[in-house]
Amino acid sequence: MASQRVFSPWREAWRRFRRHRLAVFSLVLLAAIVFAVLFGKWLWPVAIDEIDFTARLARPSLAHPFGTDDLGQDLLARMIYGGRISLAVGLAAMLVALSVGTLVGAIAGMSRSWISGGLMWLTDLFLSLPSLPLLLLIIYLFREQLKAVFGLELGIFIMIVAVIGGLRWMPVARLVRAQFLSLREKEFVEAARALGASRFRQVTRHILPNALGPVIVAGTIDVAAAIIQESTLSFLGLGFPPDVPTWGRLLYDAKDYLDFAPHFALIPGAAIFLTVLSINFIGDGLRDALDPRRVQ
Repeated sequence: MASQRVFSPWREAWRRFRRHRLAVFSLVLLAAIVFAVLFGKWLWPVAIDEIDFTARLARPSLAHPFGTDDLGQDLLARMIYGGRISLAVGLAAMLVALSVGTLVGAIAGMSRSWISGGLMWLTDLFLSLPSLPLLLLIIYLFREQLKAVFGLELGIFIMIVAVIGGLRWMPVARLVRAQFLSLREKEFVEAARALGASRFRQVTRHILPNALGPVIVAGTIDVAAAIIQESTLSFLGLGFPPDVPTWGRLLYDAKDYLDFAPHFALIPGAAIFLTVLSINFIGDGLRDALDPRRVQ
């Protein structure tokens, strides 16, 4: 007698995700982008600072598939290098936002005292702050101190990740708190409480795993938002230094050559657009796949 297939909620979520064709296509596209920026330097071993003054602002060709910039540097090599930084900033900022937001939301959701109200008041206070002006102000005030402690590139990376992640945790906190308020009254949590489970065990073994679906979806949104914010900072000249070719910095460098070298701006702009769009569509697919009320 053949054994029955054991039900797995994650396998069922993957089955529902695969039926979202746009999300699957976006996942493949994002995987290709990540593969290109991680391993592209071995497939295209051209130095990012190699200058060819005879090929300044050259259009895409076999010698330079993405063309060159205003100094004659290969744009494909610089896109590969900059993509690693842009994606790393997005991922790291997302982890910061999810960690802080989940912690604050879990404490507020499990607390039955003034702590819950105080944390939500703090969350609403941060939500009322204008994120981009505050981001620019913090970076302008503290970039030199961090540069002196950690070095130029690492210091700016830490500062950008900390500031972007520190200004993105509030929606996650409100989402987690709402999930905890709903789940803490469920029968399986009441049963665990009746059996003597500590509050920490209730959270880590019963409540948090069942609240991960919306948190994962929020994480995909935070990655996309962080990439856009890093690109905005670099475009405004307050991100990484000019010799670090992030996608936003490449867009900033291309702003004066739009008329006669449009590829210089179109290629990094398309990379940002496709990456952010793919992440958003993946988030849509995850939202549908992880929603237990959705029947497919």
